[in-house]
Amino acid sequence: MPALPEVDELVLATVKKILPYGAFCTLDEYGRMEAFLHISEVAPRWIKNIREFVYEGQHLVAKVHNVIPEKNQVDISLKRLTESEKKRKLENARHERRAQKLFEVAIKQAKSTTAEAVAARKALSDKHGDLIDAFDQLSETGEKALEGLKVEKGLAAALLMVAQKSIRKTKASARVVVHLVSYAADGVKRIQNALTSLSAPAESELEISYLGAPRYQITVSGHDFKEANKTLDKIREGIEASAKKNELGVEYEEIAE
Repeated sequence: MPALPEVDELVLATVKKILPYGAFCTLDEYGRMEAFLHISEVAPRWIKNIREFVYEGQHLVAKVHNVIPEKNQVDISLKRLTESEKKRKLENARHERRAQKLFEVAIKQAKSTTAEAVAARKALSDKHGDLIDAFDQLSETGEKALEGLKVEKGLAAALLMVAQKSIRKTKASARVVVHLVSYAADGVKRIQNALTSLSAPAESELEISYLGAPRYQITVSGHDFKEANKTLDKIREGIEASAKKNELGVEYEEIAE
């Protein structure tokens, strides 16, 4: 049985068949596995005609909200997806496509066989997580990124050359606006304590901006988009924990970009 996506995972889907009560879609990253989008999960309000919102052949970003492994059933939602999640998924997909193209360029330059290419991809993914991180490490650390890997010599040289030529070491950032509210007599101090307790890893930068009560913008910068978003997710966990400790109300605001 093929691997199934997890609940709350963001997925790329293609609409294949539309019915009055929903749409059957295929999941692009799961071997065209089928998923169902019920009409009630299309929009936050009641809708009469699903075709006003989706059409056959349409490419979507959706959120998995239900998985039944024994039935191989996956249900997806559009209304549970925020704009920031959608942008993040599309950006990650763009990076993945670029990494794949760079890998194909290296294979062509090295005139690698299919077996050599498959082995190299598996080795890089096993060590670095995925091709995106692999190329980042090849660019940043050079031959060190290939240590311990069984990659054909010519392909290894081509991967290094392509990475160092094509990957620019630029900073990427992710941000969120949080509303922190306290009705306690020392509410201002509690909010300050919550914000000052936040921290980011040494390789990342954290900036907190006051936008006017009760709004604060949290910006995290890292060496790439993926790293910045991972760090921001941890920062949000820190906000939740600190807000609970200081008895603060917390809400997040979607940022229009």
